[in-house]
Amino acid sequence: MTGVAGGPWRPASRVAGLILAGVVALAPSVGSAQIPPSPDELASYTGLHRAAARGDADGIRQLLAGRADPAARDARGRTPLHVAAFAAQAEAMRALVTGGADPNALDAQRYDVVTIAAVRDDVATLELALALGVRPGNVTSPYDGTALIAAAHLGHVDVVRVLIDAGAPLDHVNNLGWTALLEAVILGDGGPRHVAVLRMLVAAGAAVDLADRQGRTPVDHAQARGYAEMIAILESARRR
Repeated sequence: MTGVAGGPWRPASRVAGLILAGVVALAPSVGSAQIPPSPDELASYTGLHRAAARGDADGIRQLLAGRADPAARDARGRTPLHVAAFAAQAEAMRALVTGGADPNALDAQRYDVVTIAAVRDDVATLELALALGVRPGNVTSPYDGTALIAAAHLGHVDVVRVLIDAGAPLDHVNNLGWTALLEAVILGDGGPRHVAVLRMLVAAGAAVDLADRQGRTPVDHAQARGYAEMIAILESARRR
């Protein structure tokens, strides 16, 4: 993650600007915060976790019939369903939820399978997770965010489109004080992917004047970074 790009601050105190710059520079990325099972963990798995990682849907059904616990956790709080989502094992995910796994379970870092798929830019797993009953508006991650915020931050255009269509909350504010729209500007690069994300959020009705904790709006941040296309989109929306 990069810090705040150069450019003049618009009306806000210099102190507030320095505070925000520190937050941007120090906040870890959503992608790096997620921890998929390591090779050592995968090798040590038994039971449902092992079957989930391997995509062994028949084995999952047999284990569940033998009263294996679909809510079992590994050392990092991952259920078999989390493991299956990290591995994009669709049939394993279906077998687990059919067998009683909670589709909205959070791991130890508070990620659900929708946010796992969103961060990995895995549209197929995302769509399956939603079909299996994962709520698109779950509050997840150490940042009290949502899958939509994570996807907007990372510029995952197709994921953002699916989440908007699924009814994900557009204006949820995480514990950094940022919405999906703010993250697309603040943590984006101003390039085509983040511009497309911003355009979709605006078209869907995201609040373009919802400011951060320092009172800076998305257009303020876009102007500070010189993101001309984002500025045009935001200012056009403000005139409507």
